[in-house]
Amino acid sequence: MATIKAVLRKKCNKDNTFPLALRITKNRKTSFIHLGYNLTPEQWDEAESRVKKNHPNATRLNNFITHILAEAGDHALELETKKKILTSRNIRDKVKDGSEGYSFFKLADAYARNLKSSGSFNRYSAEVPRINRFREFVKRDISFEEINVPLLKDFQAYLRGTRNITERTVVNHLIVLRTIFNQAINGHLVDAKYYPFGKRGIKIKFPDSAKIGFSQAEVTLFEDAKLPVGSAQDIARDMWLISFYFAGMRGSDVFRFRKSEIIDGRLYYAMGKNNKYDSVKIVPKAQAILDKYLYYNLPHDLVFPALQDVKNMDDTYEVQKRISEVRHNANKALKRLAQSLGITKSPTLHIARHSFGNIVGDKNIPPQLLQKLYRHTSITTTIGYQNNFKFKQTDDVLETVLNG
Repeated sequence: MATIKAVLRKKCNKDNTFPLALRITKNRKTSFIHLGYNLTPEQWDEAESRVKKNHPNATRLNNFITHILAEAGDHALELETKKKILTSRNIRDKVKDGSEGYSFFKLADAYARNLKSSGSFNRYSAEVPRINRFREFVKRDISFEEINVPLLKDFQAYLRGTRNITERTVVNHLIVLRTIFNQAINGHLVDAKYYPFGKRGIKIKFPDSAKIGFSQAEVTLFEDAKLPVGSAQDIARDMWLISFYFAGMRGSDVFRFRKSEIIDGRLYYAMGKNNKYDSVKIVPKAQAILDKYLYYNLPHDLVFPALQDVKNMDDTYEVQKRISEVRHNANKALKRLAQSLGITKSPTLHIARHSFGNIVGDKNIPPQLLQKLYRHTSITTTIGYQNNFKFKQTDDVLETVLNG
């Protein structure tokens, strides 16, 4: 008889989770069925093959595991009773063929639940509406085999025709579909021959977008603005400048900034987007702002008060949800401040990152140093990013041609 067990695969995902799968072993040969969920080792009881209670959806996942184990066992018994060849692959294929759980939207819904349970509020809140727009377009459940190039082109046209959206938004919808398709293929739920993306299908390419940052004069206006201490504009301006002074520290990391990350005149922290850890010097201008806030004894060792009402900073989903709310409020305050100073450019927290790149501009700083400051994983990303702010050579050519 075959051995069927729920396990965590050994290959780690980028977010330090591991795929939950069904392992089917017969005659020392093993096949896997990926179940569409990812867990951390701390959330998995390997001895009992069960999800631990520290997972927010432990009961539901354990019921699902029990159901799929029973289904696999029934199919194995059916094959053996009919005296058909019993192999791990045959059982896996029988489970896949006999289950109604692998249509596109059923797997897409499992994908969305996994985003939520893993604490990815930003991706959950952005990607669920994109899945729903595809659901709205096809008006029914659909198999992966039916998702082909003509259908995806029709979906692109549908998005452009029914909504006032950018090409980047259209691309983002396709990326979600591609991600779910890849998970289905990696989990051996769909044959790769049906893959509608890549060389022979839909090619996904991000459209170019303008990255416009503040000039040094506009940064100085922010620095010199006289604001009521503790007002919404004052706190938002200070967070914007801290982002700028730390080479474009991401807004989400500014909100999470803790006093304990300040050691010997340096800031030590891991960037939330890619968990890349490094340190940066605290320049005098940054220290002057920090001195305004280090006096206060805020919860969770926070420097800025934006997240002080969050009960559990380890609850990633709630933290990201709160950051989304406070970022919106901070950007509104920054917009009001910019308008009062006569600045017409967008003053969002993220623009602080573009402003640093803009002022670095044509100063010929080695890209390896900028990569370290920006905490880009790839030097190619740094070069491409910084090229958005290199104007001197093209400006000189234009001047030469027009002025003779």
